[in-house]
Amino acid sequence: MFALCVLVGSAHAAGEGERAKPAVRLDAGAEVAKSKAETLEEKASSDGAGVRPGPREAITPGEAQAVDPKGKEAMDDPLTCLARSIYWETKGEDVAAMQAVANVVMNRLGQHEFPDTVCGVVKQGQESGACQFSWWCDGRPDDVAEPKPYAVAKEVARKALNGQLLDRTHGATYFHHKRVTPRWSTIYTRTATIGAHHFYKPPEAVDKPRRRSALLGGSN
Repeated sequence: MFALCVLVGSAHAAGEGERAKPAVRLDAGAEVAKSKAETLEEKASSDGAGVRPGPREAITPGEAQAVDPKGKEAMDDPLTCLARSIYWETKGEDVAAMQAVANVVMNRLGQHEFPDTVCGVVKQGQESGACQFSWWCDGRPDDVAEPKPYAVAKEVARKALNGQLLDRTHGATYFHHKRVTPRWSTIYTRTATIGAHHFYKPPEAVDKPRRRSALLGGSN
């Protein structure tokens, strides 16, 4: 992962009698965001995300946008993994669809059958070639090609990690595109249809209280 640096001030060389202005590291915000995201992820996984983080703990919009600015960095932190999954799973769809995919990822955290990290959830099944999120195993490049939708995806990921999203899926942990009909969809209970996807809970989970709530009612 490279460090992104820019020069603040005049783009040309300092003139006579002027002092060159120092370089400012713009990746500082990204590192802060990643550190906060890991803390929030851990709380969500251990049933601790029922309470929203305080102002100092929450990821700010600027910090989130500083992470993976070109959509080409390694997927090794919660915000990048979540944002990239949102971006690829909802290509061409609106913000509600993006939020629904974020809901599913966060709903899986802390569940016994899923990993306890966002990246683990997103990449689950890669060892067997049967990924839970199909874009991760489709053999295509995972780099972002459209900066504007990716910026929206990062904002959705930020709110999801901060516990600021309504759960549009009503606790769903599975979803599929309307074009396909997986076998499990006839057994699981559909909880929502949002955009191009149907969302589901396993039947045994429908009447049970959630083990933890990573997503509370809040701003959309």
